[in-house]
Amino acid sequence: MTRALLLENPHKTADEVFVKNGIEVVRNPGALDEAELIHALQGVDYLGLRSKTSVTREVLEANPQLKAIGAFCIGTNQIDLEAATELGICVFNAPYSNTRSVVELAIGEIIDLCRRVTVKNSRLHRGIWDKSADGAHEVRGRTLGIIGYGNIGTQLSVLAEAMGLNVIFYDVAERLALGNATQMPTMESVLREADIVSVHVDGQLVNANLFGAREFAMMKPGALFINLSRGFIVDIDALHDALVLGHLAGAAVDVFPEEPNKNGDPFTSPLAKLDNVILTPHIGGSTEEAQYDIGRFVASKIADYENTGSTDMSVNLPNLQLSASEESRYRIALIHRNTPGVLATVNNTFAQTGANIGAQILGTAGQTGYVLTDINSELPVEAIEKIRSMKDTIRLITTRL
Repeated sequence: MTRALLLENPHKTADEVFVKNGIEVVRNPGALDEAELIHALQGVDYLGLRSKTSVTREVLEANPQLKAIGAFCIGTNQIDLEAATELGICVFNAPYSNTRSVVELAIGEIIDLCRRVTVKNSRLHRGIWDKSADGAHEVRGRTLGIIGYGNIGTQLSVLAEAMGLNVIFYDVAERLALGNATQMPTMESVLREADIVSVHVDGQLVNANLFGAREFAMMKPGALFINLSRGFIVDIDALHDALVLGHLAGAAVDVFPEEPNKNGDPFTSPLAKLDNVILTPHIGGSTEEAQYDIGRFVASKIADYENTGSTDMSVNLPNLQLSASEESRYRIALIHRNTPGVLATVNNTFAQTGANIGAQILGTAGQTGYVLTDINSELPVEAIEKIRSMKDTIRLITTRL
């Protein structure tokens, strides 16, 4: 029985997709450490997780039977992609499914911070009536600086501009500015001009400690800071100091350098109990709509990989799809090292056994190649074993169509 292990509670719609495609589901509500994960993956074909579980090379090498990993989130930095590729383990994620949820949270926090809702709320809960306009602003006419102009940054740009904000942004890559947004030449130029800075960079290690005391000092006095991207990009102590000293007027933080593994675990932060700070427990993409879409999307990608070998939108293997014809009887999926002559060897091997190739497609990415081959005749077992034993073969999977 094909089996999937799901960690960290992805939406139940994933189970529906898996079961419909003959994949048994086993769930664990929290994250697992390395030793626990190595043990839990015994006999498992597919792994699903979110952001807390770290899938190391040691985990993967201990479980070479794994076919694919599904990250039910945007980021894949919790997975050793190099090791997964070397072992022929396909990795999928959900790069777009929770974009709207993150953007809406950012918009809400921009308004709350500009109107000092957090401060007013905290004081009123303590029985202090503080009806004052001091420090409260409309968002209209203020300047939003976006660091990272990808899927989330661009959608935030559009909605913010519709609310009357002026939008400037910085990205390491040249990006097409949407609406009236302006791309700035450096991150520093954004920090010095923006009234609000919202960070939406990816999880690459190059972004570690992107914001520290130096960067916060560059920001305008009274500016606001929002981080809904990655916890390790911000020096939390430096942010705390900028807030306590009054250089920044407020902040909203959804991600942290260290986060609990499961709900109910204790959490501490230097930012706790500051009434001009919004703290949320990594819920940027945690709306029911987003989680439903993510569950269905990632599970469907894994099911397609199981049934047809499709690697469409894989983050580590060449993206291939091959439509089966009525004559197709078997599909051979070959993950191999990208060296010259592999495809010729494969086809010569099939030809020697009289196999009839009905369709074939090849894709390469870096050091890895991927071939899908449909056989319209009986399965050439001898050829399959020869191809499986080639020095450049990483993994070969045979599926009856």
